[in-house]
Amino acid sequence: MYGAAMIKAAYLRVYVPGTAEDEAKPFEARLREVSDYGLMSESLNDGVLSATWNDTAYICPRNPRLRLLEGLLAFRNAYPGLTAELLIPEEVAERAAIELEALQDRQPDAKSHILSSPWHVPLRWFSAFDPEERSVVERGSGSDVLYRTTVAEAHGRLTRALVILQSAGFQDAVIDQAQELSNWIDGFEDTDMLELDYGGVAELFSDGSLALDETAADIQASLYALEAGNLDKASDHYGKAAARWAHAQSLTYMN
Repeated sequence: MYGAAMIKAAYLRVYVPGTAEDEAKPFEARLREVSDYGLMSESLNDGVLSATWNDTAYICPRNPRLRLLEGLLAFRNAYPGLTAELLIPEEVAERAAIELEALQDRQPDAKSHILSSPWHVPLRWFSAFDPEERSVVERGSGSDVLYRTTVAEAHGRLTRALVILQSAGFQDAVIDQAQELSNWIDGFEDTDMLELDYGGVAELFSDGSLALDETAADIQASLYALEAGNLDKASDHYGKAAARWAHAQSLTYMN
């Protein structure tokens, strides 16, 4: 079993056009204990991330405290009954909810520009991207995978995916997760940039595996097949994507 200090995360980020006042440093998620909530999280120092894409400069506000509170409550709500209480005690969740409400009262326009996922990339994230938008980049510790697109393109793909899933009669739990992602994207401007970054999760794969990773292609192919009524082909492509991420996702439950 991996220790808490070894948690690796992937990120879905929205960047808005602009430049940071200070030169941006390469971003790495640094995990540390947040003692007041007893969690492991990245540094709570405020700041922005920056990127240049298609000759345009972008920044991504981190809003770490907001994300910590939203993430804690979302994590607890994802598990029913006793499991939720064991993971996040009710008194802790109540304190976080009160702080989150106060923060939103003080800053009504504040919103999370970053979603994070421990140990794996949720397969639904890939439905926002075209396979051609993928790039493999070199980091200090090895390779990483990035997908980048406009919010307008991502919104169109997510809307289509929702229609396909609903028409195919998928369970509410699947629809709700896709709808939640679509709703989050809706909160941003069409010209903003959406980035999927494997982040520390990339370290769970060899450089060769990352170079050959075709998850977005499999997810899009699965949706096209589902739309065409070819359930066998849809299942085959989705199964390939799920198998590729099975080990990484299993670490979420091991920890």
